[in-house]
Amino acid sequence: MPNMRPDKNPMPEQCPNERNKNFLEVTTGYTEEMAIDEAKRCLNCKNRPCMQGCPVSVKIPEFIERIAEGDFEGAYQKIKETNALPAVCGRVCPQEKQCEAKCVRGIKQESVGIGRLERFAADWHMQHIEDKIEVPEWNGKKVAVVGSGPSGLTAAGDLAKRGYKVTVFEAFHTAGGVLMYGIPEFRLPKDIVQKEIDNLRAMGVDIQTNVIIGKTIMIDELFDDMGYDAVYIGSGAGLPSFMGIEGESLNGVYSANEFLTRINLMKGYKFPEYDTPVYVGKNVAVLGGGNVAMDAARSAKRLGAENVYIIYRRGKEELPARAEEVHHAEEEGIIFKLLQNPTRFIGNEDGWVTNIEVLHMELGEPDDSGRRRPVPVEGSEEILDIDTVIVAIGQTPNPLIRKTTKGLETNRKGCIIADETTGKTSRDHVYAGGDVVTGAATVILAMGAGKAAAEAIDKEIQG
Repeated sequence: MPNMRPDKNPMPEQCPNERNKNFLEVTTGYTEEMAIDEAKRCLNCKNRPCMQGCPVSVKIPEFIERIAEGDFEGAYQKIKETNALPAVCGRVCPQEKQCEAKCVRGIKQESVGIGRLERFAADWHMQHIEDKIEVPEWNGKKVAVVGSGPSGLTAAGDLAKRGYKVTVFEAFHTAGGVLMYGIPEFRLPKDIVQKEIDNLRAMGVDIQTNVIIGKTIMIDELFDDMGYDAVYIGSGAGLPSFMGIEGESLNGVYSANEFLTRINLMKGYKFPEYDTPVYVGKNVAVLGGGNVAMDAARSAKRLGAENVYIIYRRGKEELPARAEEVHHAEEEGIIFKLLQNPTRFIGNEDGWVTNIEVLHMELGEPDDSGRRRPVPVEGSEEILDIDTVIVAIGQTPNPLIRKTTKGLETNRKGCIIADETTGKTSRDHVYAGGDVVTGAATVILAMGAGKAAAEAIDKEIQG
């Protein structure tokens, strides 16, 4: 019989006033007993509405049923049939807007904790099972993958399983893309990402770091000189956007991209053990309301800032960040200054930011996005004391590849135009997916694009 408890088993986590001073993972995961109890809440619906919300089509009722039976390894293997990174997805996917949003239990009660169960199965496997990696027989074809983020890793893994010799070209000195440089350790421990990368290498995937496609090697050279049969571009959206307001070039004004990269990839949070100091000062302003803004604000708090402000021009209901991330930020003492919009940064004679001017807003009629448009309130300017500003208002693809590759069509935002189903671009044998196509989005959507493109590449090459 199903467990008809109306709410999810709560996720164990660190106390807010302890975790906001360390970079250890906030949530500690279900025990076996909690996982079984939560899994029994699943009704195992015949039409499987939860699967309709999953971009990589995980067989959700089937893996949950195995957890309910105590077959944790069987649950993991069922997830791995379609999801290359279950430990990652179980932590960072917006399940509340995807699979759990379709859960029948969620109509009148809380949905089944699908993401928490996915994480449990992946963590249990890592703790108890040693992976035995098989190297598929080479089919005689080669595919190059640009970028080692979630989209590139997924495409590389799926192609390697099909027998392709796959080379992944990564611009940074460490593979993993946004999983390594963009998401803080307290949300996604890096040893989990590294484990998945190691498994790909064991499968025969060649990952070359410090290679910038469009500069070190051109797309044309991958075909003409290096003999690749197809190229998949999954290079993400790593070019930060700025507001273009007065004082934005002052010292102490970071892009969220730089700030998080210094902390995550360059181990700034371990200073002085790692020689990457990250200055935050006493008062920090984070501009934006998405997940990246939450990550930056919570990281700044952990680095010692006394007051960390999220400055966002709309209200709380319009925040684009996950509800869980907003909740955790509030618990950790992040101060939300909503319905406020920065108008200029003020600096001292040494060129360092010291203040930020904000203008109060009110919500008007809905705009094209369906959200109510923020309207300035005249005469409501306010000056805040600030030591550091972190701009987290979005990112776009780096223009290097599109500027150095003939025949590759892009849109006005610089994103590569690709078929939504296959990832095929305007250039023969070149595919693309993830943030380089959609602009900054979610890990699981990028993975779904990589998976779809791998299948399309296989069909094209094999005829």
